[in-house]
This record gives sequence, structure tokens and C-alpha cells, in this order.
Amino acid sequence: MRAEDWDERYAERQQWSAEPNALIAELLGDLPPGDAVDLAAGEGRHALWLAARGWRVTAVDFSAVGLGRGEGQPGAERVSWVTADVTTWTAPAASLDLVVVAYLHLPEPETVAVLTRAVGWLRLGGRLLVLGHDVANVETGVGGPQEPAILHSVARLAPVAALLAVDRLEQVRRPTPAGTALDTLLWGRKAS
Repeated sequence: MRAEDWDERYAERQQWSAEPNALIAELLGDLPPGDAVDLAAGEGRHALWLAARGWRVTAVDFSAVGLGRGEGQPGAERVSWVTADVTTWTAPAASLDLVVVAYLHLPEPETVAVLTRAVGWLRLGGRLLVLGHDVANVETGVGGPQEPAILHSVARLAPVAALLAVDRLEQVRRPTPAGTALDTLLWGRKAS
């Protein structure tokens, strides 16, 4: 989808809950604060949650309307809001302790390119968390877009995982009102 398409969606109504994704909150809840980027932040729910816990967060998304929704939330002044295309936006090398990429769906080569760049932004010991709709959802019709070319899988994220010390690279289940959705999780740290 184009930025204009997302702008229209965000203009219609809030797209996501104000709370962070439960798995993201579980994985990040005990990390000490540092410098973070919420890449493809949308309305900024993860950026706002991290900022409330003391993180210095930059929220990046190509939808100015989505980011505008985030900027209107309590605590938004603690987040740096950047309207930019994540396929071209960059952070300085070795400048971040955390990169969160939640439900960013691009064709596989673009996904790998964006995430490979993100690994380069991490300091030694910095963490990358990628969570997105798994390609297996196409079979069930539950959980996100039904375009196989843009969905995640363990195999599709393996080239990025090879750059990290991986804690988890797996398919995970997520309850939804329509049934159980499947997501792909990559959770690792920069070790060298």
C-alpha cells in the first residue's frame, strides 16, 4: 500500500489499540531503557509505550496521518516523530539499543534490505525485534493481509537472523476475534 492509502485508513479511524502488542510488551518489558526506533510505527503505540518507560524513541512511518494520531496522544512529546519511507530512511551506524519492526510487510527482498540496514544501526548488544503476519495465515484466512509475497516466515527472515545472536526465530500464535492468527517473530541481538 502507498502512504496515501494508509493516510486514508488512519483518517477514517484508529487502526490499532493504544496498548502495545502483548508479545512485544512481554519481550521488551524488562529491558533497560536506551535509544530506540519504532520502524513503520503507524500510530506510534509501541513508541509511546517505550517512551513511557524511559526510552528515547524515534517513530518512523510514511503516513503523516498515522503519526499525527500518535502525536495527539498523552506522552507524545517524549517521542521524535519522523514522516519517512522506511525503505530509504536511515539511522547512524551503531547508534541504537533497540529497533522494533512490528507488522511491516514488504516484498521479501525489500524486507530483508530494510532489516539488514536496521541491524547496522544497532550498538553491540543492541536488540532487533521483528514481528509480523506469517505466510501460513493465507491458508486459514485469519490474521492480516492475504498476499503471500509480503508476509513473513522463519525462512524469509533467516538471512537477517544470520546477522544476529538469535534468541527466538519462530512462528507464534496470536488470538484474534476471528480465530488464532500466526505471526513470525525474530528476536535477537547484535553480538559483533
